[in-house]
Amino acid sequence: MDLHGIAGPYVAAVNPFILGTVQVSTGSTTQADGSRVPTYNVFTQISMQVQALTYRDLQQLSGLNLNGTRRAIYIRGQIDSTSRTYLRGGDLITIESGPNAGTWLVAQVLEQWPDWSKAAVTLQN
Repeated sequence: MDLHGIAGPYVAAVNPFILGTVQVSTGSTTQADGSRVPTYNVFTQISMQVQALTYRDLQQLSGLNLNGTRRAIYIRGQIDSTSRTYLRGGDLITIESGPNAGTWLVAQVLEQWPDWSKAAVTLQN
């Protein structure tokens, strides 16, 4: 059952969906000098919603020792945080305009379902 599909239009009446770019981490490449540069697959015009983190979300994040501006992003599709097992960094989400404009790093996936995800993100710029 697609609960986000059912609830989304009601939430959008108060907090509208916005479009953004998602850069999915594919790992990194090694330069000639030995430094590593992250690589990404870029997907544009993804529908998402930005919200404040709930108290429960903040409790879940408390052990990560994150600083900076944090939000929750609901997105159609799958996104991931850092995965040492798969040698990937966190995905990046770029929002071009509005109060949440900037590049956001997926710090932790809070919920992941077949058709949508909720992630805690940290502003990078």
